[in-house]
Amino acid sequence: MATAEATTEAFWTAFRALSKKDRAVIMERLLADSEFREDLIDLAILKQRAKEPSRSIEEYLAQRVRKSR
Repeated sequence: MATAEATTEAFWTAFRALSKKDRAVIMERLLADSEFREDLIDLAILKQRAKEPSRSIEEYLAQRVRKSR
């Protein structure tokens, strides 16, 4: 296991061992940081939409041009 993975596992294990109240306090602190909160939202959206079909940037831009006319 790589160092980063081991560290992540240690933090995750410690977090899960906390009481629900203590976990909530940590989550509130993390979410109070606007940059972290935005990153977390982005990750949640990516996870949620991972199975959606993708399209090239060219297709996307062409569609935007058609819609803007």
